[in-house]
Amino acid sequence: MQILVLNSGSSSIKFQVFTMPEAVVKCSGLVERIGLENAKITYKTDTDKIENETDIPGHTEGLQLISQYLMDQKIGVIKDASEIKAVGHRVVHGGSAFAKTVKITQEVKNKIKELFTLAPLHNPANLEGIEIAETIFSGADQIAVFDTAFHQTIPVKAHKYAIPNKLLNEHDIRLYGFHGTSHKYVAEKVTDFLTTNPQKIITIHLGNGCSMTAIKDGVSIDHTLGFAPMNGLIMGTRSGDVDPAIIFYLVETLGYTIEEVNALLQKESGMLGLTGYSDLRDIEQQAANGNKECQLALEMNAYRIQKFIGAYTAVLNGVDAIVFTAGIGENSSLIRELVCKNLDYLGIEMDIEKNQIKSNQIRKIHTTNSKVKIVIVPTNEELEIAKQAFEIL
Repeated sequence: MQILVLNSGSSSIKFQVFTMPEAVVKCSGLVERIGLENAKITYKTDTDKIENETDIPGHTEGLQLISQYLMDQKIGVIKDASEIKAVGHRVVHGGSAFAKTVKITQEVKNKIKELFTLAPLHNPANLEGIEIAETIFSGADQIAVFDTAFHQTIPVKAHKYAIPNKLLNEHDIRLYGFHGTSHKYVAEKVTDFLTTNPQKIITIHLGNGCSMTAIKDGVSIDHTLGFAPMNGLIMGTRSGDVDPAIIFYLVETLGYTIEEVNALLQKESGMLGLTGYSDLRDIEQQAANGNKECQLALEMNAYRIQKFIGAYTAVLNGVDAIVFTAGIGENSSLIRELVCKNLDYLGIEMDIEKNQIKSNQIRKIHTTNSKVKIVIVPTNEELEIAKQAFEIL
């Protein structure tokens, strides 16, 4: 069975075609800078890699372009759209309505739309991708895989906020958690990889968006992101945890509007606000060249992660394994080293030489004496989405 996986972002569309259940990748690619100058598509198969800059004014044109590449006579992997039996969609926010993967109906789309206010950067683009895919791959089942679903197991003592009960009971204001597809995938991978069969795992997903999950016996029991994907760790442009009183001060004393505060915390803060750069590679380079702001920002970033390692070790009553994943977690040896520094009291000891080795494979980076396993697990959200789409069919 051929399954197309789509991850529609605000200005990009990631895609992969899998043959299931063998989990063979037929092709993969990315449409980026949608609606901007220098928009481009990257398309890869076992034998070809193509990068083309072209005009891509919207998501409709982006998905149409993807379908053209998929069915191209020379480089395509299918002859006709009907060969795609299912399209698996990443949807960021499923609220309390979705604790598992579902086939997409009009009712499901309506609920995704209702949740726009909770994930304004993500859910609108996710829904647009669904509706366009329905027209291009009209014979395929459309499947929604929610980032929040894995975290529906978080107990009420952890997901409820200490605010009036009616706000949960009547308005569903609670911790939801995100990046669940990634956290679930890497937790299962590290469990299979380690012969010790870890029961208590802390997964650390570090990309432009960042989050951590406390996982016990394969189940999410706490998570750093909350009602929306803004709090917790320091991210590329998002602030992570701040004192809520700052918001009132910005509005009442400094004259900010609510819209300006939202933009400030979502798009102008985090590493960008601290350094002027949102890409960690640039920040590390600047830090190496002596930039004090970048050096401090890296220390702050790692310090926040360390705080949650301590908290989640307490929540789990110990920890068997720590997992680094996603773009930064997999590739930044510096961040990993800063995070694991001075955690020997918890039995966390990194092998500095192993940490420096570059690889795209799952690998251990702890010392032989470390009581806690430290593992890098490349995430594959697209494969996890394909697996869940196949299972539901």
